[in-house]
Amino acid sequence: MDTTLTPAHKPINSPRQVLFASLIGTTIEFFDFYIYATAAVIVFPQLFFSAADPASAKLASLATFGIAFLARPIGSALFGHFGDRIGRKTTLVIALSTMGISTVAIGALPTYHTIGIAASLLLALCRFGQGIGLGGEWGGAVLLAIENAPPNKRAWYGMFPQLGAPIGFFLSGGVFLVLSRWLTDKQFFSFGWRLPFLASAVLVFLGLYVRLTITETPVFQETLDRGEQVKLPMLTVFRDHTRALIAGIAVCLATFVLFYLMTVFTLSWGTSALGYTRGKFLLMQLFGVIFFAVTIPISALLAERGRKTVMLWVTALIGVFGLIMAPMFSAGTVGAVAMLALGLALMGLTYGPLGTVISELFPTRVRYTGSSLAFSLAGIVGASLAPYIATSLAKKYGLPYVGYYLTTAAVLTFLGLLSIRETKDDDLSTTRG
Repeated sequence: MDTTLTPAHKPINSPRQVLFASLIGTTIEFFDFYIYATAAVIVFPQLFFSAADPASAKLASLATFGIAFLARPIGSALFGHFGDRIGRKTTLVIALSTMGISTVAIGALPTYHTIGIAASLLLALCRFGQGIGLGGEWGGAVLLAIENAPPNKRAWYGMFPQLGAPIGFFLSGGVFLVLSRWLTDKQFFSFGWRLPFLASAVLVFLGLYVRLTITETPVFQETLDRGEQVKLPMLTVFRDHTRALIAGIAVCLATFVLFYLMTVFTLSWGTSALGYTRGKFLLMQLFGVIFFAVTIPISALLAERGRKTVMLWVTALIGVFGLIMAPMFSAGTVGAVAMLALGLALMGLTYGPLGTVISELFPTRVRYTGSSLAFSLAGIVGASLAPYIATSLAKKYGLPYVGYYLTTAAVLTFLGLLSIRETKDDDLSTTRG
């Protein structure tokens, strides 16, 4: 078996294998996830819900967007259980397959015009499947990176799966932008929107091939060799690592709120209340995503000197950004582009070290489950309802209250960061807790 380590033969994943395998999987996962986010704003309200009330259809579509975040903790518990019991590699392959099947199925669904309310229910079911897959993917990809990393490069290695987010978003936004340019509106809503979902099958097969070439992480293999697995990792996390779990949720909160305000909410508000065309605003977002991608490695390098300090400073800046977000967004095209660039740059700075920070809070025997649950539960609080809450706040009280919402999330994350220890010098091969 290729994952077995013995004194005579120790299969070692090369840095190139590790980093590419962790990056390609999350890129595919986030591509699948974001094409849904984009379609939830510009396609699904018209095709999968009743056209009698457009406003209600849009809110219903955003609600199905949130279903995946409710499914994420289930995926985290399920895949985390097997990831902490039998290994990271096998679990990652199954998680990626789950996400891929759900995404391709969306591209083949009949619409509301064809089968009525059943179309809405099937869409919600497929979205649930996406959430299950992503709930198991993210934590495993981060562990694949950091558990293969040299002790002084864990934040740098842990940054690569995080890069999958901007790359996946750039690909998804780019695909929709190209389709919007090449196809008429009639063609786009007839069949064009399906193409990104169906094409993801090719990316999934590529990701599976790469994942199957790697071996088990050395850190987890040592845990297997010592027989230190626990029977029910989720129970152990809730019973013995409650403080770390709560702190991890709080640490992720501002990151989730910021990102889904910068992507889903701004796209929805910009193309409705502010009058931007779909193509123009997607192009503006893609420009902002460049800053997201560039700042991720910068923050990872800074985090090698200390995770907690970097995260505290960035979180404080996110809180300030919340106070200036609305006037920037409303200041014409230049202001909106500057707002997206600044917001997504801050997103990269907080997101780069996040996977490493959360993973280092838990011991190896429950690290997959603990880190995945913290990330997924934070997604319910910070992401699943963020577009819905922001839209409601903007319509009822005005755009500045969306910024206040972000600032409140930053305050909670700041308090969460104050409650954790600095983990940069921890030895992952030593069992804690």
